[in-house]
Amino acid sequence: MSGRIPQSFLDDLLDRIDIVDVVDHRVKLKKTGKNYSACCPFHEEKTPSFTVSPDKQFYYCFGCGASGNALGFIMEYEHLDFPNAVDELAKLAGVEVPKEKQNTSPAQKAREKQRQEILSLLEKADSYYQLQLRQHNSKTQAVNYLKSRGLSGEICKRFGIGYVPAGWDNLKQELAKDPSTCKRLEEAGMLIHNQNKNSYYDRFRERIMFPIRDRRGRVIGFGGRVLGDEKPKYLNSPETPVFHKGEELYGLWEARQANSQIPRLLVVEGYMDVVALAQFDINYAVATLGTACGEAHLRLAFKHTQEIIFCFDGDNAGRNAAKRALSNSLPVMTDGLQIKFLFLEDGQDPDSYVRQFGKDKFLQRIEETASPLEDFLFDSLCEDIDASTMGGKAQLSKRAAPMLNLLPKGVYRELMFKHLAKRTELSLDTLLELIDQPLPALPNESKVPSDEVSAEEPQEAPSRDFPEQLPPDGDNPWQAYEALAEQQVEENIDGAYTGPIEGYNESSAPDSRGPRTSNVLTSNDIPPNRGTNQDNKLSPQKLLIGLLMSRPELAKELDDIELFSHFKDPDSQLLLRLGRCLQSRPHFNIHQLTGHWLASYGQQEWQKLKDIAEQSTSVLSAAMREGNFDDNAELKACEDKLLQQQQRESRQNKLKELKSKAFNELSTEEKTLFRQLIQQGH
Repeated sequence: MSGRIPQSFLDDLLDRIDIVDVVDHRVKLKKTGKNYSACCPFHEEKTPSFTVSPDKQFYYCFGCGASGNALGFIMEYEHLDFPNAVDELAKLAGVEVPKEKQNTSPAQKAREKQRQEILSLLEKADSYYQLQLRQHNSKTQAVNYLKSRGLSGEICKRFGIGYVPAGWDNLKQELAKDPSTCKRLEEAGMLIHNQNKNSYYDRFRERIMFPIRDRRGRVIGFGGRVLGDEKPKYLNSPETPVFHKGEELYGLWEARQANSQIPRLLVVEGYMDVVALAQFDINYAVATLGTACGEAHLRLAFKHTQEIIFCFDGDNAGRNAAKRALSNSLPVMTDGLQIKFLFLEDGQDPDSYVRQFGKDKFLQRIEETASPLEDFLFDSLCEDIDASTMGGKAQLSKRAAPMLNLLPKGVYRELMFKHLAKRTELSLDTLLELIDQPLPALPNESKVPSDEVSAEEPQEAPSRDFPEQLPPDGDNPWQAYEALAEQQVEENIDGAYTGPIEGYNESSAPDSRGPRTSNVLTSNDIPPNRGTNQDNKLSPQKLLIGLLMSRPELAKELDDIELFSHFKDPDSQLLLRLGRCLQSRPHFNIHQLTGHWLASYGQQEWQKLKDIAEQSTSVLSAAMREGNFDDNAELKACEDKLLQQQQRESRQNKLKELKSKAFNELSTEEKTLFRQLIQQGH
């Protein structure tokens, strides 16, 4: 929907709609006098305290305070933003939403047209895949496979499971009637362009197809599973204008359709786990899309429930995945939320376990063995230390304090620090002095190979030969080599490594004219996971949030919004969501942003955004009063600072990685790379 919705239309729409019909369609109401009542859909209760007034066209809960009109109810209950909630009510009323004309740039119109055409093609692809599962000559193999996994035709229909037969251009032949459609299908992630032959071919071939739906039930991507044991077992759609795997959960839309109120969400590792659990009437399982469960996934999940249970295999790979999920969970653990960790036996996954033991045994295992986040955190931190000794307590305090500092302010955070103080016999003041320690890796936490991949394939850098210059002899070869590299800084010796550095994007470095200047002082050295605001200095993240809140249209000037995803602190993640929101909704003003944020993330998240914006406004206002303030230049200067910080951290990480190896095991390329990294640090 583009353009502003006229207020006159909203008033007329609410006049046409009866709030009793809107609510009763979703929550069964009972007549009580002149009003209607029910148990509140927004909090757990046994005695009805939720009231709907047909006279006032208003709802109110005496238990939790939720209130509003029909539009507000739709936004809260369906978790829709303002425009989509208006769309939903308009459909009920049988009217079309008018839009006031708005100055929209040709580029914005083109992006919206692209999105709509991609969504339309994905819906057609979904229908095609489902039809092939019913009618194609080779459907028997796919049907037999699904039956062997215990799936019924009803559950396959509910999840929209389909089949793509063998062949290089089945989908292309079905949907791509002209070159422009081929291009759109490529942008949708469904076709691949062979540049050498200037031809297109299907990305998904001979696979069971799982459509991925967004919060409105629209198909935005696919996951495909092979019928045998070929690798990769799962293939996911690439990132597209409508699909961002770090922000979606497979099965969430289906869980919302099956539950008027989702009791909990069970996060599993694969599509088949989600569908198999639903086959056994466990209708609250979701899966990430070929990536670790991140903060965005968790915030999305917690919009629909207050309890999340991670379910992993019991092997080393499963436990490492659990530790990564644990680290990502800490920043979202506000008061009242609960996260647990469930481990199955080696070789078991939710799919195989529920088919072997049944629903009751699976649920019993959750109740009896799932560990709360706090237990799993401290057990993981203590895996390789003896916390009963003084040395072990010292190690535990240094490991735990920085991790607990990721927790949002609140009662839960205070209780966790008190628990750590009790276990280590240290005072809270002493522990708080340790929160600036570097975040530790949990014992044995490492990346593990996966059977599930996204469609993007990493490209290997071309091999090159580099001259070797050995360090002088000495007792400490690292120290000697570092001294040599530092000496070359003084002497400007050429021959440094010029190849790519993993994680360091040279193409996005500031140009040779030097960094852009800024009138507002920002903090250059931002500790990870902890924003600063000392001596009237703001972090670039906070300043950017303030700029975007005061002028949402500046979002289109951001060069690379994904730059912010490199940083894992709460301010950066908030900035990333804000930037993505405003770039995808260029027509938003501050009022529309307010409504969208409240509906999408809730009052608490809006307050965080508002607090940072107010904090930034005072600094921005002071700079404006001094004159010569350019908000575009300020925005670019903040981006440069973050880019420099990212590059600095990438160099430090690479240097740390090199130093972790024995010196005599380094290759020629690694030695010259080490020298260059030392030089760049000066």
